[in-house]
Amino acid sequence: MINPVHLRTLLEVVAHRSFATAATRLGYTASAVSQQMTALERSTGTTLFLRGARSITPTPGALRMVRHAKRVLTDLDALMADVATISTEATDLEEIKLGIFPSLATYALPQILKAPDWSSLGINLRLWIGEPQQTVAGLGTGGDLDLALIFQVGPGGLSWPASLERTWLGDDQFRVVIPASWPIAEDSQLTVDQLAEWPWIFHHPGTSDATLISRLFSSYNIHPQVAAYCDDFNASLSLVSSGLGAALVPDLAMANAPEGIRIVDAPEIRLARSIFALKPENSKKPKAALVLDRLAQVLSR
Repeated sequence: MINPVHLRTLLEVVAHRSFATAATRLGYTASAVSQQMTALERSTGTTLFLRGARSITPTPGALRMVRHAKRVLTDLDALMADVATISTEATDLEEIKLGIFPSLATYALPQILKAPDWSSLGINLRLWIGEPQQTVAGLGTGGDLDLALIFQVGPGGLSWPASLERTWLGDDQFRVVIPASWPIAEDSQLTVDQLAEWPWIFHHPGTSDATLISRLFSSYNIHPQVAAYCDDFNASLSLVSSGLGAALVPDLAMANAPEGIRIVDAPEIRLARSIFALKPENSKKPKAALVLDRLAQVLSR
């Protein structure tokens, strides 16, 4: 195995035809330079110098080795410079701890993380996927989230400290989803009386979604049959596709909708949840704004 240090010393010795001069330029003793050249001769099996009483003469083997050594050492220098750049980039990464609710995470994060320029932004994204109540708590006293994406259905049901900055990102419309096997034309406009005749898949009572949907139906004096309670939209869609009942599902959760479902129009049922970003007022994470910008771009499509 050839030691690169010995190759650098070889270049100096050949250039100056002197162990002593090479030693002075490299900060070694002449004895150390001589020992390095002897070690290089031993490792390569080649005589590199003809040693006289007061001079040294490089052999043809030494001159040929110099030509190769220059290329090898140039490549080594390039390698070390590149590694140093990578190390610098790694230390420049800013960790952003993001809280995000499941349906938005499923819809938006693959688009953001697979973007060609994502790795160049210098962001180490750490995720906390949970319901708004959980992520808001992660932004409060003792929490360590830098940014949280939450939704609100209606004006109440969720609150957060006044010290958090709020940015509205858009509305997520609910759709009336029914089994495709039901004998209802896809372009039908349905009345609330027709909706009242169906079995429904609702959120568990007490959740913000369930409260608002219940109020919406009650405003029309409708008390539909409940076929299932489910807070997971993916599970609800699977139950709809199996024919169990209808459901109200937001657009974001429709990204991976299974076969066997149909979206129908019910003009009297207009419901949406508003999506907000929350972050501490005195945030010291400037790249959180880049994450927020990417999320806003995805939601605007």
